[in-house]
Amino acid sequence: MNAAAAQSRIVFRAADVDDVAAIVALVESAYRGDVSWQGWTTEADLLDGQRTDPAGVAELIAKPDCRILLAESDGRLLACAHIERQDAVGYFGMFSVRPDLQGGGVGRALLEEAERIARAEWHCGEMQMTVISIRDELIAWYERRSYRRSGIFKPFPYGDARFGIPKRDDLRFEVLIKALA
Repeated sequence: MNAAAAQSRIVFRAADVDDVAAIVALVESAYRGDVSWQGWTTEADLLDGQRTDPAGVAELIAKPDCRILLAESDGRLLACAHIERQDAVGYFGMFSVRPDLQGGGVGRALLEEAERIARAEWHCGEMQMTVISIRDELIAWYERRSYRRSGIFKPFPYGDARFGIPKRDDLRFEVLIKALA
């Protein structure tokens, strides 16, 4: 399936526990290992190890005011993201698009749907996310979608293999923010 065909038939839905294995496989393929190099969002040059695990995904699915949003076409999982209402702010994370579909608009469509949910259903005034601060190309992609760098940094969880095994000692997260007018 090419990106244009996938994008034309996208259906969005909230994940349930039956989706956990597929979500973990998608997230891992987008960020880690050899297959991640097919796309442009890989973190394989920065981190080894896992990006997420079944227990973590299941915990997010069960959490109140939280959703793992799926983008599917013809029953095939194309992309996912974790969205969460945190008071008047929407949080966006774990954004993953199949590597062979990256750059084709599927991710943009999923991000727009996540923002719509945060604005229209949760009545959030802004969306926030954290991005590894040295991921300049990825940050630029978000900036083209009206996110701005906040200058607020959070430490990378060194020593916690649940989030990967760093290959560098200078990793940290920066908070990106977008007003949801």
